[in-house]
Amino acid sequence: MTNLSPFSRRSLGSSLATLGREQSAKAAYLGIGSALTWADYDVAAAALAVVFFRELGLRRGERVAILLPDGPDVHIALMACERAGVVAVGIGPRAGLGEIEHLLRLTRAVALVSRPEHQGRRVSKSVRSWQEQALPLSHHIEVTQNLRPANTVKINGLQSPPLVDGTGLPPERGFSPEEVSLLNSTSGTTGMPKCVAHDLARWQAFHELAVRHGDLGPEDVFMSLVPAPFGFGIWTSHVTPTLLGVPTVVMERFEATAALELIAEHRVSVLAAVSTQFILMLEVMDQADVDLSSLRVLFTGGEAVPYERAAAFENRTGAAVLQFYGSNETGAVSGTRIDDSREKRLKTAGRPIPEMRLRLFDETGSDVTHSGSGQPGCKGPTLSRGYFGDGPDVEAGNAELIRSDGWMLLGDRVTIDEDGYLSVIGRIDDFIIRGGKNISGPGVEAQVATHPAISLAAAIAMPDPIFGERVCVYVEVRQEHSAPSLEELTLHLQSRNISKESWPERIVVVESLPRGSGGKVAKQALREDIRRRLISEADG
Repeated sequence: MTNLSPFSRRSLGSSLATLGREQSAKAAYLGIGSALTWADYDVAAAALAVVFFRELGLRRGERVAILLPDGPDVHIALMACERAGVVAVGIGPRAGLGEIEHLLRLTRAVALVSRPEHQGRRVSKSVRSWQEQALPLSHHIEVTQNLRPANTVKINGLQSPPLVDGTGLPPERGFSPEEVSLLNSTSGTTGMPKCVAHDLARWQAFHELAVRHGDLGPEDVFMSLVPAPFGFGIWTSHVTPTLLGVPTVVMERFEATAALELIAEHRVSVLAAVSTQFILMLEVMDQADVDLSSLRVLFTGGEAVPYERAAAFENRTGAAVLQFYGSNETGAVSGTRIDDSREKRLKTAGRPIPEMRLRLFDETGSDVTHSGSGQPGCKGPTLSRGYFGDGPDVEAGNAELIRSDGWMLLGDRVTIDEDGYLSVIGRIDDFIIRGGKNISGPGVEAQVATHPAISLAAAIAMPDPIFGERVCVYVEVRQEHSAPSLEELTLHLQSRNISKESWPERIVVVESLPRGSGGKVAKQALREDIRRRLISEADG
């Protein structure tokens, strides 16, 4: 691989302005209502930026929280923040009120952009409550229709002029690629989220990697099913489509059959989805009976990629399943490429990216890169600026994330094989320690999901007085099947010659596995559920 070319020093906003002139009538976003053209995208973002500057009088560098469902509006709001020189605080559309309040407090956001209601509650009522609690939240912009040109918004309860005037914004207000322009929350499954600080330069670097790995170009049509405020969603629905000047299909809320129909309708060629989403799509492909021949690439990740399901997706669609290994904090550390073999693409996380200077560390922090196994750390162009904010929690988070010598760590255990391909054994905190033996949760899930009745599985540690922890698996069952008993599941795993120590010792059938803000399975909710079940059973 050659070195990354020098990043464009143009802002994303200036790229949009060019597209607004040169591709004015072409679609930027599809899938929700009428298409948003590049010209209307440019006008609406500029007009909202003027609202931030003129109507609200926001100072450069102040924070504006964005709480919007997936769709064109969230991209218009993000672009308006960049142009106005205010830092966007991206809040996932599934965030609860407690999480929202935490993020507003942590980032000291002075304005909030939202729909009038969130999860069935009036947002304005919550805003008043937060203001009474002395949060610095001074302004609330309600998107009562959508952010298309000529529509209006409510600013602190009052109707605004139509969103058509994008003039009068000093050019020096906009952010350069090297300045922090976005804060987004970690989409982890435990505790309250931290905020990660991003500049555009890291996403420009990520974009160049994606173009090379997926052979992306101006003829592609993107579809991103990942919430826009998160790292995976940022490059697949906000950055790369604008830098390539290609349309992106979006959905306010993921639904597998509807997603397949949109792929067929718009001839999507590049799909971005977490593993859970593409598995759910695979489950309904035969019933949907749609033409998916336009698909050539699926970028996935965020969770372990199950080999058999990914292979079935490739066989059914003809698309190559690719992934980048990394995190919201580090960006891409390794990645598979379109010219890798299927075995390498689906059974590894690809070769480490040379520019990220990957190292491996053991439990003591010693460099064990030569051994090919350990906790990865990296330095390179896709790194974030670390966690944002003050206080002991943020300081402790940054101390855990970034070593004193500057290497940024990931929370996984990985190996690198003789061909130089990286494989993730599991998260450091996603191992079940049964009688001193480490059992990989993702490894258990991949095997359990091979049972013909099981569509999705999540393995967690179940507290046990003798072994410390035992393997418990939560599963979703296919509609046409009955739930397998633990004995039936055990016999299935035994027939596949799976090591006995990885067999689940309890199975819990649920209608739907809980999801976190980023779309991944919320394992902390499952851990809390099994504790409640055990307490209830003990009480008799």
